[in-house]
Amino acid sequence: MTEVVTQPSLVIPQLIVGLGNPEPKYDRTRHNIGFAAIDELSRHWLIPLAENRKFQGEYGEGVALGNHKVRLLKPLTYMNNSGQSIQSVTSWYKLSPDSVLVIYDDMDLPLGKTRLRLSGSAGGHNGMKSAIAHLHTQNFPRLRIGIGKPNHSSNQDNSESISHVLGKFSAAETQLMSVILGFVVECVEFSLKQGVEKTMNLCNTRTVDLA
Repeated sequence: MTEVVTQPSLVIPQLIVGLGNPEPKYDRTRHNIGFAAIDELSRHWLIPLAENRKFQGEYGEGVALGNHKVRLLKPLTYMNNSGQSIQSVTSWYKLSPDSVLVIYDDMDLPLGKTRLRLSGSAGGHNGMKSAIAHLHTQNFPRLRIGIGKPNHSSNQDNSESISHVLGKFSAAETQLMSVILGFVVECVEFSLKQGVEKTMNLCNTRTVDLA
């Protein structure tokens, strides 16, 4: 008798969330790179974002790559309560957690690096702690964008880490982040076509630079 091997189903994002804080003072800070990624996808796919009170965030939906229905979300609940906004969308549209792709900053990754995973812990990121708590699982894909660590930082100097995360990119870093956000669009589009697992090879092996 021949054994039937079932192929695992592809994990295709349906809701793409970027984490950040509202208010102009947080605009273009390292901690808001998730918001910047959603803005880039919105421009690239011509999907406008508008404040949606029911979802507690800026929200838009449309079609990417010709036939992929996608939803974009920037929670306006402040970082520590990001999960409230995410859960309001997943509950309304009855989306499973594994169809949610969350994009956010990571200080443990150097500038120019991205990491895509199918699941994982919050790694100390308060926005992800909230997302995991409200989705009741850590089994959902996430794309981390490296923002690097402050120079001469020590584990004891928490204030330096906070000022780094909430600080704005330098002119050179801003130029690099523009290139990185273009690469993030490439990664997300590949995940729509090929699934998150295959896309990990693309996103996790390349270092983006200006050269």
